[in-house]
Amino acid sequence: MPRAALDDNGRMNLRVGVGDKAKLVRAAGLVGRDLTGFVVESALREAEAVIASAEVQKLSRRDFEAVMDLLENPPVANAKMRRAAKGLPPG
Repeated sequence: MPRAALDDNGRMNLRVGVGDKAKLVRAAGLVGRDLTGFVVESALREAEAVIASAEVQKLSRRDFEAVMDLLENPPVANAKMRRAAKGLPPG
């Protein structure tokens, strides 16, 4: 489980192998960035992709139509659905 940040000073320490650091420095230089800017930009781009992947569901056209149809024409609640709804927290 991820740990929460213990402080908010905007600093983060990383340990990387010598070869990995050399590769990062080289890549940063090739795009005209300093190492910190390159690593932060790359990490944020990856973080945004991970978050989007976790929060966004992509549906096929057929599945989208099925979901929209269910929203517009919900099924009549049967006894099992009513019992399940009674178990939900209020609100």
